[in-house]
Amino acid sequence: MGALEEENKKVVTEFMEVFSSGDVNGILGSLTDDATWWVAGNIPGISGTKDKSGFGEMLGGIAEGTKTGAITLTPLAFTAEGERVAVETESYAELKNGRVYNNLYHFVFTVRDGKISSVKEFLDTEHTTAVFVAP
Repeated sequence: MGALEEENKKVVTEFMEVFSSGDVNGILGSLTDDATWWVAGNIPGISGTKDKSGFGEMLGGIAEGTKTGAITLTPLAFTAEGERVAVETESYAELKNGRVYNNLYHFVFTVRDGKISSVKEFLDTEHTTAVFVAP
């Protein structure tokens, strides 16, 4: 693996650390101005493609529902090639509604000039719906 791939893995690792802190401004600061975030499935208010601003709004809403104001992301395994970094990841958060969010993901990040320019998020949509959306 080359220097670019190692640097891009570092960018993604640092992003997950900031994400886990719940610092929305820090999270958004890790993204390029034209960044997009896509989430699999048909989860109301979560799935689909969001621009940087829309992603920030979604983050704020999700953080409000958690006890700590954040969802912890733990990277488990990386694969990097060029500007693309794929990461198997586990999340954890205790919600104010008494539920626990503990999902598994496969993220594909695109890193451009040290910032994240796009994310594709593949996850267990049934678990997300049951924890965040179901009555």
